[in-house]
Amino acid sequence: MDLLTALDGSTLAVALRQSFWIYPLVNAAHILGVALLVGAIVPMDLRLLGAWPGVPVATLGSVLLPVAMTGLLLAVLTGGLLFIVQPIEYTAQPLFWAKMSFVLFGIGNAIALRRSQAWTEQFPATPLQPALRAKVAGAASFSAWLATLLVGRLLGYL
Repeated sequence: MDLLTALDGSTLAVALRQSFWIYPLVNAAHILGVALLVGAIVPMDLRLLGAWPGVPVATLGSVLLPVAMTGLLLAVLTGGLLFIVQPIEYTAQPLFWAKMSFVLFGIGNAIALRRSQAWTEQFPATPLQPALRAKVAGAASFSAWLATLLVGRLLGYL
């Protein structure tokens, strides 16, 4: 609780709360980060589920992974700034913990898939129908990020 109180009273948190422009700009940057992240993940998830079988997953991944990583980095950095504006209130909300759980699951799922044999063996430069492991990972990813979006929006209204 002391850490949360310190964050809440920090110079940066106070500046964000009192600024007419900074908080809305940080909020807009968070939305942009989420849009880049989810906008890159959804096509990859759909491909893992079997859409566009003529497009190699490796090719799609080489284009979408940098976009998703940029979006994740922007969303995490700006999300941290948004968090410090009301850290005590956010941590008291079960929806906040649900959102963080979905984010961690989505990231963990992506890391596990990228390190799996399904990724390294199933997706050479030729278009192949995804393996069951890849389909499950795609469905889990799509669900996790959709849940993150929904819970995140609900959290914004509390």
